[in-house]
Amino acid sequence: MFEQPVQIGPLRLRNRTIRAAAFEGMSRNHGVTDELIQYHTSVARGGIGMTTVAYAAVCKSGLSFPHQLWMRREILPELKKLTDAIHAENAAASIQLGHCGNMAKRSVIGSRPLSASTHINLYAPSFPKKMSHKEIEQVATDFGNAVLLAREAGFDAVEIHAGHGYLISQFLSPHINKRKDEYGGSLENRMRFLEKVLTKVMEAAQDKTAVLVKMNLRDGFKGGVEMEESLQVAQKIQELGAHALVLSGGYVSKAPMYVMRGKMPLKTLARGMNNPLMGLFVRLFGNLLIPDVPFKENYFMEDARIFRKNLKMPLVYVGGILSKENIEEAMHEGFDAVAIARALIRDPDFVNRILEEKMVHSSCDTCNHCIAVMYNGPFKCIQHTQA
Repeated sequence: MFEQPVQIGPLRLRNRTIRAAAFEGMSRNHGVTDELIQYHTSVARGGIGMTTVAYAAVCKSGLSFPHQLWMRREILPELKKLTDAIHAENAAASIQLGHCGNMAKRSVIGSRPLSASTHINLYAPSFPKKMSHKEIEQVATDFGNAVLLAREAGFDAVEIHAGHGYLISQFLSPHINKRKDEYGGSLENRMRFLEKVLTKVMEAAQDKTAVLVKMNLRDGFKGGVEMEESLQVAQKIQELGAHALVLSGGYVSKAPMYVMRGKMPLKTLARGMNNPLMGLFVRLFGNLLIPDVPFKENYFMEDARIFRKNLKMPLVYVGGILSKENIEEAMHEGFDAVAIARALIRDPDFVNRILEEKMVHSSCDTCNHCIAVMYNGPFKCIQHTQA
C-alpha cells in the first residue's frame, strides 16, 4: 500500500515515503555543499517519494549552527542545483523552514537570540530577548519570503517547523511563553504567532507549493504542551489551510531524547565540541541535561492515532520507523505517508530494498551516533565508519 502515490495539496508523490527532516550538518557558510546534494540524491535514487532538506533558517537570527542552511537569495543557484539533482531521480524535494529562537547561538548570529520571553535556555546556553511586535511581524514575513525563495529554487514542498522547542514551539509553550500581551497567556493567544506565520506561508505558497507543518503531539516534559492543547493547535493548522501535518514530539532544551528516543552517546557528543569547557560540562552533567528515554519502534503511534481520529487533513507519521512492518502499521492506522530518518542514514536505499523484498528491517541499531555528531559536523552512521 505504501508504494502507491499520495496527494499532498498540489503535490503528488510517487509513493508514501518521505525522508524526515533530520539535520544533515552538511552546510558550509550557511549554503549548499556537494556533500548535501550527494546525500539527498542518494536518498532520491533509493526510492523515497520525497526527501526533505533540514533545518533551513528563514533569517540570520534563526541560526543555531555555522553548518546550517540560511535561506537567502545568494544561495539560490546552489538550491536549484540541489532540487535539479533530486528531481533527476524522480523524487520530490522539500525543505524544512524554521527559526531556532532561544536555541540560536550568539556566536553564529552576532546578536542576542530572540524568543517569546526572556526565559534562560541552559541547553544552548542563551539568555534570549523577548520579541517586540515589530520583530514578530518581521520573522513572520521572513517565513513567507523563505517560501517564495524555496518555490523559485524548485522545491515542491516546504515543511514549517512548529515543534521541538524552536521559535514557534516556544510561543506555544506555557513553560517558555510568559508574555502578558496578545501573544501570551491563553492557548488562543499563544497560537497567534503560528497563525501569523502560516498566513504568510500560505500566501507565498499560492497552492503551487505543498505546505507541511511539523508539530508536537506532546512537548515531553511537565509544564509543556500536552495532547489536549496540541490537538487544538492541529485543528487551527487545518483551519488555516496547511496541506499536511508531520506529527512529532519532544523539546530540544527540555526533553531532547523524547524526540528520537534511546540514549545519547555523550562521549561522542562531547568529543566533537569546539568549546572544551562545553565538552567537559557535557561529560559531567550530560545525563542530567539529556536523560535517556526508552526506544521502541513506532513510538509516537499511540498518540498519533488520536490525531488521526480527530482530523481530516493528510497526516504524516514519524518516529521509530525501521521496518516494512512499521510502515504497514502506519498505513493500516490511516496515515497518508510516513517520514523516515535513521534508517535512511544507515541505508539511503532503504525504500527500494523493502519494495524489492531485499530487506524487511533496517540494520540501524538506534545507537544515536549519527545524532551526536551532527551538532558539530556532517551526520554519519557509525556502522559505515566501522565498515
